[in-house]
Amino acid sequence: MRYTKINFKTLDDIKLNPFMGSALRGAFGYALKKVVCISPSFKCDGCFAQSDCLYYDFYEKKDAYHKYRFDILLEPSRFDFNLYLFDDACEKSPYVISAIHKMLGEIGFGRDRKTSKNFTISIDGEVVYDGKEFKTISKNILCFKSKKYHKDLVLRFLTPFRTKKDNRLLRTAPQLELILSSIENRANMLQGKKIEKLSFVPTYNEHRQDIYFKELTRLSNRQRTKMQFGGIMGEINYKNLDKKSYDTLKLGEIIGIGKQSVFGLGKIKVEDSK
Repeated sequence: MRYTKINFKTLDDIKLNPFMGSALRGAFGYALKKVVCISPSFKCDGCFAQSDCLYYDFYEKKDAYHKYRFDILLEPSRFDFNLYLFDDACEKSPYVISAIHKMLGEIGFGRDRKTSKNFTISIDGEVVYDGKEFKTISKNILCFKSKKYHKDLVLRFLTPFRTKKDNRLLRTAPQLELILSSIENRANMLQGKKIEKLSFVPTYNEHRQDIYFKELTRLSNRQRTKMQFGGIMGEINYKNLDKKSYDTLKLGEIIGIGKQSVFGLGKIKVEDSK
């Protein structure tokens, strides 16, 4: 799995909603269209450049799997988030960086559309914009490879994990097989591969769980309706987990899990159980 991790951080006081994912995606889309659109009408319908347009791929293309996701926390104390690009979308990182730069510096974000001049942009920890000028970077595309292995771990759900079981939104603790399958399916779709059954049989013991359902809604200005973002949060402890399952969970840290992950949902963290 190829990916690019871009971090955006500002020290200015920008008023943030408890869940910033929806507003962030909307503001980014507006800025991205400003950056890449070459149509005189500024409309996607019938545009001759659809096949090569990053905005169209990210926002307007039907029956397509979006190769990016915002990485956020609920109730953030400051404007600090990551944006992941996957597979061939990694090649378009300059357009993405330009759009976020325009969003923060010119267009504004949040209820009062506040702009900021005091922000930095980094790729995998390397600063590419220091608040004044852009810098040349050594590498912007990474390949996933799990470097560690812990058989006893804690799986934390940091933003709501939304998935269905028996055609209903799951509100109770998910089985590990369901989580692993969600990650594999997402990885396959990001790389243009077919969705298949879980490719291996995991071995583990579920030791302890502290799971709850977090209700979350957000008004969509575009759709003129409330969007449901509620899902599972909390943590699950596993013991004697096999390495393949561990590696898959670590991949899930990068690509996210479940529905609406582009908004920042399905953020997980795998920690060694000490």
